[in-house]
Amino acid sequence: MFYGKSGSKLGRTTSHKKAMLRNMATSIIKYEKIRTTDSKARELKRVADKLVTLGKIGGLHARRQAASFVRDRAMVGKLFDELSARYRNRAGGYTRVIKVGCRI
Repeated sequence: MFYGKSGSKLGRTTSHKKAMLRNMATSIIKYEKIRTTDSKARELKRVADKLVTLGKIGGLHARRQAASFVRDRAMVGKLFDELSARYRNRAGGYTRVIKVGCRI
């Protein structure tokens, strides 16, 4: 049965998908904009929004939860200092997926 399954497998193993999403989440925090495929962007949006929510919560436990996923101390600091202050009054939907056209 297919109960409670959410998200796409993206044609990868679970460990590969998790590592890819960690790298992409770190990149989106660092550069605040990345270019990727539409399906990867939709999966990353779920992860990135949860990370920004952790940044808004603040506190040591939320910082450790974010650090266990992001794995870059400088980006965790940026998430909890800059990005959480930027989205303080927004109730959700922190990331946008914008289509840039077909690949060459």
